[in-house]
Amino acid sequence: MTQYSDSRRKFLKTTSTAAAASAALPYWFTASRSAAQDYKSANERPIFGCIGTGDRWGNRKDGKFGGVGEQVLKYTDIAAVCDVDASHVEQAKQNVRQRRSKGDDRPVETHEDYRRILDRDDIDAVTIVTVDHWHVKIAIEALKAGKDVYCEKPLTLTIDEGRQVIKALEQYGGTFQVGTQQRTEMGQRFLKAIAMVRDGRVGDVRKVTCVIDGSPVSKSIPVAEVPQGLNWDMWLGQCPKVPYRLGEGGENKYYTRTNCHLGFRWWYEYGGGKFTDWGAHHVDIAQWLIDQNGPDQGPTKITPLVVEHPCEMDEYGNPKCDDRFNAASKFTIRADFPNGVEMYIESQGRNGIMIEGTKGRMFVNRGTVAGKPVEDLAKNPLPDDAIEKVYGGKVPKSHMLNFLNCIKSGETPISDVYTHHRAMTTCHLAAISARLNRPLEWDAKNEAVIGDEVANAMQAREQRKGYEIKV
Repeated sequence: MTQYSDSRRKFLKTTSTAAAASAALPYWFTASRSAAQDYKSANERPIFGCIGTGDRWGNRKDGKFGGVGEQVLKYTDIAAVCDVDASHVEQAKQNVRQRRSKGDDRPVETHEDYRRILDRDDIDAVTIVTVDHWHVKIAIEALKAGKDVYCEKPLTLTIDEGRQVIKALEQYGGTFQVGTQQRTEMGQRFLKAIAMVRDGRVGDVRKVTCVIDGSPVSKSIPVAEVPQGLNWDMWLGQCPKVPYRLGEGGENKYYTRTNCHLGFRWWYEYGGGKFTDWGAHHVDIAQWLIDQNGPDQGPTKITPLVVEHPCEMDEYGNPKCDDRFNAASKFTIRADFPNGVEMYIESQGRNGIMIEGTKGRMFVNRGTVAGKPVEDLAKNPLPDDAIEKVYGGKVPKSHMLNFLNCIKSGETPISDVYTHHRAMTTCHLAAISARLNRPLEWDAKNEAVIGDEVANAMQAREQRKGYEIKV
């Protein structure tokens, strides 16, 4: 492995002429014909370590392989896989070996502890597809170790974690892509919607509604024996030490009745419910659309209009029950922005984004772009370069390929840490206001809740000893 990696690095170091030429292109540039061919040469293929190899990585419950791991294997080589669940990591190893070229018998190392991957000099980049509360700690330590990072959304568990990862990126450098694929894929529907807004097709935007669904509810979930091969203490990480829980039911693979795999998102201890699940996608696109995802930008006020939780919250916004899903199941949250736009984050209705302006309205989700402004395109189409202007250049073929091209060029990927932090700040504030059930005034420049000590304290969480995040 060392000899293979050294020869590849030598090749990359001798391509300065090509790198200089590519630097003149937009950072997201992807040649439509030759993009996939760029990584066919063994010397050009970065070596990856994959941290977290569950459902989203590719080890799906239906037995099919698909997800981040599949994307990595299209363009790179995977030298090692890591997971705190032995069943996940063994299946990941088999998936990698089965998809390599015939005769490629290089080892695929398996690890339980992600630090073993970060220690390896032969690994250039990592994917982080763990539970949400592990993202930032691993990402910061990966940057320290000189690795480029592809991390699934939502990047952060708290607002403070966003500041920490930005500080680490600026201190240690590296290429960092967040896995919000709506920015590049999904048939470019979201890009088309943004391009239409930029072209004035709905007039001045006044209201944007993001329907992100509500978190599922559950009955009491019993304490259960920790499955063999699962390091439960390490899975919990920075979160409080609690018993493992598992109950019957939950046919939807994402609604498994547990506080572990495929159920963790519905507990505020490990995530933000739908606020940070679908919110990480739709709020991100909405803030991009209204030009509110840059430095010092964001909402001025967050107001909970409707909130329902599966269990009661105490005065500090903490769930009073510990045996069931506790994230908000029903909500309407209004976010007021300084440019006069009202954003509504809602649980009920058709999943997607409704955009309302002075000249009309349109709706966009992963399946459609609809509304009269869209119908009018038949007679008055967008300029040929309208979607490219959203980016400032050619739209990439895939999220992963954009990441790899940016590793080569040193440019910033499409889903960067900075804009993601601004979108996630709105999502986290929505969750905080819902948990406290009161309005919050937000100072975006100083990143502070005005006049509410409890809400301000909720920008961070206490971290269990031994699992603290340090930049």
